[in-house]
Parts: sequence; structure tokens; C-alpha cells
Amino acid sequence: MRFDQATNGNVFQHGWSREQAVMSAHDKAILQELAKKLRGYAERPEEEERMQLWRDHNDLKATRPLIYIDLENGWNELLPREFTCQCDGEMAQEWEMWLHKELIYAEKVRCDKPLEAKFYIPYQASDSAWGIAKEVVGDARNGEAYTWKSPITDELMEEDADLSELIKTPVITVDWEATDAFTAIAHDVFDGILTVERRHPWWWGMELTHPYADLRGFENMLVDFYDYPEKVHEILNLFTEGYLVKLDYLEQNGLLTPNTGNCYVGSGGLGLTRELNPDAAVPKTTMDIWGFHESQETSEVSPEMFAEFILPYQLRLAERFGLNYYGCCEGLDKRWQYVQKIPRLRRVSVSQWADAAAMSEMLGSDYVYCHKVSPTDIAVPEPDEDHIRSRLNQLLVTCKAHGNHVELIMKDNHTIANRPENAYRWVQIAREEIARVYG
Repeated sequence: MRFDQATNGNVFQHGWSREQAVMSAHDKAILQELAKKLRGYAERPEEEERMQLWRDHNDLKATRPLIYIDLENGWNELLPREFTCQCDGEMAQEWEMWLHKELIYAEKVRCDKPLEAKFYIPYQASDSAWGIAKEVVGDARNGEAYTWKSPITDELMEEDADLSELIKTPVITVDWEATDAFTAIAHDVFDGILTVERRHPWWWGMELTHPYADLRGFENMLVDFYDYPEKVHEILNLFTEGYLVKLDYLEQNGLLTPNTGNCYVGSGGLGLTRELNPDAAVPKTTMDIWGFHESQETSEVSPEMFAEFILPYQLRLAERFGLNYYGCCEGLDKRWQYVQKIPRLRRVSVSQWADAAAMSEMLGSDYVYCHKVSPTDIAVPEPDEDHIRSRLNQLLVTCKAHGNHVELIMKDNHTIANRPENAYRWVQIAREEIARVYG
């Protein structure tokens, strides 16, 4: 078991096999005690206040700036691998760690992430993706540097091969026996303490350039815009058509799960809103949920080239969703005139590679300003608090002047220098600077 399971707002990335779906009386008792503790925190009045704060924020009502931190790989340092779980079973250990994370948010992190008396489980399912895979050299999951060998070679591009024979439509297969087994166990363990609900990440975003870079190679992708423009369109169209088929399948089979409640959405922040699917029920269509779109891999591509090659396909996908979030690490200030064409665009990423002041003026009060604070601020043994304060203060003053609906998102934490207190202290500093600027 890895302790960085269930990152990004505690969404399990996978389910458990039928063989893993077991629960001893010993493990059940441990999980129930943790669940009771979580329920106690979740029943505090301030948790519903946080929920309402996020709803108002995403619905473009005036609020104070919000603070959200997702430790990502930092969980491996906060809860190190040598940490001994009390549970014995593999599935039970992962559930235990999920509960520990929620309790750490309540007791130590104390950002604006609300706590709920709920336990979320996924499906046990597989996704065939594009039917063709890169060969990875190196083990990224264990922190190693890695590279990869891309399967679509220059020869295939030059021979004008029918790439639809290589790039297949994704096929989702649900293992219902395993899913039903661990769902029943979850109800047996938590009923009467926590509400068990299903939340599955069928996708992170409607990625186009990431799979392109995987299948062609990053450098190849950059020159393909010049050397093989028709092939670029062919590949991106295959991805787009594949996503649309996947969305149709999930809708038709009732497999969509909500991201409009207390759920991590897009590249950071929470999706709470009253504007669509306000009760976060099982969505009937993708119009009931958030979509997410980005193109980090083309950060250094000209805005015009982005508009010609990438945007048309993103527009087709974005049309399927009730509200949309755009952007991740790419700086959007240079391509904003094109990005703002995304339909029903609501949440916009302002990364460390964007001109934060320019984005503040561009977004105004019409969008949510999702500011990605630099994770290097807490990745060192002795954080420079004066530097952290100065940068936050400058940003907040600018955002207040332009009426932004701003949130401070601390993510991409590949390390916290083995000092969990760095994360806790950052939240405190952010609160103090918000109070200084907003009163």
C-alpha cells in the first residue's frame, strides 16, 4: 500500500479486487472509531458554513478569499511509509489512511476544506484508454526520473497511416462482483456513522495534448504542428471522438458521479455550487457537472497555434458540461482571448507561469480566480515567512482592486521537506494576510 493514495480531495483512484474486499472484526472496529471521530468534526456548525462559502464563491457571490491545500506527495512525508496502520487488511489500511487524512485536515491543516460525515468509494473498473501505450523507462511512482518511448513514430506519420487503427475508442469495464462486495462492506462498517456514497474519477480532465505527447513524444509534438499539421488534427479528433463516446457510455449506464459537492475539481479547489446539480445527486448527464480542460504541454506554443490546433477540440468537449474549469500550470494571460471562448467557463487557473496581475484584470468579477501558490514556499526546511507574506499580500491587494473571486491553492507539493508544520504554518499565514487585506 502507498500512503499517497486518495490524493486530490481524497478521491480514491481505484477500487479493490474481490480478493481484497475483506474486512475483519478487528479492522472494522478501528475504522468505526475513526469514523465516529470524523462525524464529530463534520457536525460542527462551521463545516456547513464552509460549504456555503464555497457555493457562494463558485456562484460568483462576494466572499473572502478561500484557502485550499492538497498535499499530494507531501502526504508521504506527513504520514511516512514506516507509519504503522492499525488495520491489517490491505483495503482496510487504505480506508484507514483516508480517514486519517480527513482528521488531519480538521486537527492540523485547518484550511477551508469542509468535512463531511461521508465515506466515498469508487467502482472497481478498468479503462482501455487509447488502446496503445508508451513504454516507460524508470519508476516515477517511486520518485525516480523517467522517460518513455512513444509508439507513434515518424514513419507512421510520414506513411500517412490510418491512425484510427492504432488509436482506439476507450472502453470502460466495471467489475460488478468486486464493486458490490466492497460496497456492501462499506455499508456494514459505516452505516449509522457515515453516509456511504460513490465517487469515481473516470477522468481527471478532457486531456488532449498530454496523451498526444505520450504517443508521439513531447519534442515530436512541438514540431508536428509544422511538419504534420493534418495528422495533428487527425489525432486530436480521434481523442475528442473517444472522449465523447466515453461520456455517452457513462451517461447511458448511470455511471457518472457528481463533482458539484464537496469534491476536488479541475486542477485545484472544490466544486460546490448551487447553479447545477445543487444536491450533488447522481448526475443524469454531463450538463449536471463540471468539465475540466487544459493544455499544459503547449505552454510555449503561440496563442495563434493553440487556437488553430487545440481550442476547436476543447470547445467540442466543453459544450458537454454545465460549467467548465480551464487551465493548470500553463500561463493563460497570453492566450486568454481564445480561452475565454470556452462555453460556461467559470473557474480559471492562474499558475506561477501566468502574469498574475494581468490575469486579475482580465478575469475581474466574471470568473473564479484560482491562484496556484508556489509550492516551493513550503518545500524547504526553513520557509521564508517574510517572502511568503509579501507575495500573498501583493496578490491579494491586486485581486481586491479588481473584484476577483480569489482562492489560494497550495498544491503540486512533491515534498514538504519532511516538515508537515510547513503546511500548517502556510495556512495560518494565508489567513493572516487575507485578514490584513480584506479586514
